[in-house]
Amino acid sequence: MLSDYRCFFCFIKSFSRLIERDLTSVEEKNSFTAEMASLYLEYKDNLVAPVFVAKLHEALFKYTGNADPYKQVKRESNDLVLSLYQGYKLKVLDSENPFDLALRLAIAGNIIDFAVKEEYDLEGTINNVLSADFAINHSDQLRQALKDADTVLYLGDNCGEIVFDKLLVETIDHPDLYFAVRGAPIINDATYEDALYVGVDKVAKLISNGNNAPSTIVNACSLEFQEIWEKADVVIAKGQGNLEGLWAEKQKKIFNLLMVKCDLIAESLKVNLNDFVIRCNQNN
Repeated sequence: MLSDYRCFFCFIKSFSRLIERDLTSVEEKNSFTAEMASLYLEYKDNLVAPVFVAKLHEALFKYTGNADPYKQVKRESNDLVLSLYQGYKLKVLDSENPFDLALRLAIAGNIIDFAVKEEYDLEGTINNVLSADFAINHSDQLRQALKDADTVLYLGDNCGEIVFDKLLVETIDHPDLYFAVRGAPIINDATYEDALYVGVDKVAKLISNGNNAPSTIVNACSLEFQEIWEKADVVIAKGQGNLEGLWAEKQKKIFNLLMVKCDLIAESLKVNLNDFVIRCNQNN
């Protein structure tokens, strides 16, 4: 299980920003903070970080009535990367290795993660990832698995990032590729509405997973998603949240694509903070 005591301090850091921004009175701030602590005590012995984050957002909604507190920054992130999309698409098309370049760009997009911090250097991350040696690099296996697969399931992560995911999906050009997003707004994770906005539906079969966790918790997802999950030969899972939710899964071939943004993930993967990873779960 990819959770320990350090997760709670990340929760505090992330939600302190929302508390200051969205709660007006000291009484509300104190009350919600106490509720956070109480929920942590309830779940700490069986803590699944993405599930707990969803619980915290449900608790915060009772105070704010705002089901999508990151709505504006999600749109801004999508608009930012959409402004770069055509230029990078031309670079991919002109590349000697379009798959590798599109894969690297998709991983660079994983820096846009408001659960970790609200400021990010997308251009710097792109420059780093284009020349980086990946800490784990199973890209050749991924390329072959995609060629052999009848059905591919791509698990999206954050807004902005999904624009580069769209470019990778176009480059993969698989006839039966499903792109799954969250079932309800959570942090800056992409929903069906967000994915429609950037045109993912034009390059893949777009579906919602029917769940509001910032991850993929298969048994909590919709029956439609579970049916596609069962028939998929290959799963591409973006980001740390999807890694956390699917960490114990070994029967399904999963390729995790991410930038490592916390010590717990780094330790679990035996890599360093800020490393870039393309990992097949069946290699461990």
